[in-house]
Amino acid sequence: MLTQTTTRVLEPSDLGAALAILESDPVANAFVTSRVQIAGLDPWRLGGEMWGWYADGILRSLCYSGANLVPICATPEAVRAFADRARRAGRRCSSIVGPAEPTAQLWRLLEPGWGPAREVRANQPLMVTEHPAAGVTPDPLVRRIRKDEIEILMPACVAMFTEEVGISPLAGDGGLLYQARVAELIGTGRSFARIEDGKVVFKAEIGAATPQACQIQGVWVAPEHRGRGLSETGMAAVLRYALADVAPVVSLYVNDYNTAARRAYTRVGFREVGAFMSVLF
Repeated sequence: MLTQTTTRVLEPSDLGAALAILESDPVANAFVTSRVQIAGLDPWRLGGEMWGWYADGILRSLCYSGANLVPICATPEAVRAFADRARRAGRRCSSIVGPAEPTAQLWRLLEPGWGPAREVRANQPLMVTEHPAAGVTPDPLVRRIRKDEIEILMPACVAMFTEEVGISPLAGDGGLLYQARVAELIGTGRSFARIEDGKVVFKAEIGAATPQACQIQGVWVAPEHRGRGLSETGMAAVLRYALADVAPVVSLYVNDYNTAARRAYTRVGFREVGAFMSVLF
């Protein structure tokens, strides 16, 4: 018997079914899940559309289409359907990111029309931990950033983003959206740093948070302070906050070629459980 499939934009009434899929893999889906739990499925509040792929009337896979294109629990057949929809709509995203296998398939289907990409990061290890390592003492000077310290934090955030992505977040709108995001993380108590003499030495954020899992992002050490182990002690401090106040599982993903960071995260207590992939435009 042939399976009947269809793809459509989800509506607010589909929220329960969408959350069931998102929460089936709370670590890999933390970024999108955190947004959906806050904003629901209304495209204006969510910042993009949520596409659903149905087989025999049952929602099986998702794809978030906003500033990022993110396949979620996507089967190969669902990826083909999402690629068809994305081709018809045209590229509106600045990146494709998600679990490595479906993201690679999605990019293979979209590359003829959307390529070339500015950069493809095909293997970004996904790392998790539920317990900090006993051998690394958290940096006592790493703390939550106050709302009145955003001007101190912003130069470090811009430097981190530019190093990581290869373009400045100040391009285009002058950084208004990026500054709003930084302010949001500070306001929710999810931005952390060590500040010395009015300058950021180490920083990191809990970029996505659900009751099941959270994701650390934006880890950065000022160039003149690198090589002193501050990434390890700083991460241990952020990890302590995350496990105590946010979620029982903490994750992050890192570029495979960043061997120093991978070693540091392993020493802090993280282990590799999978891989992400990012296509940057």
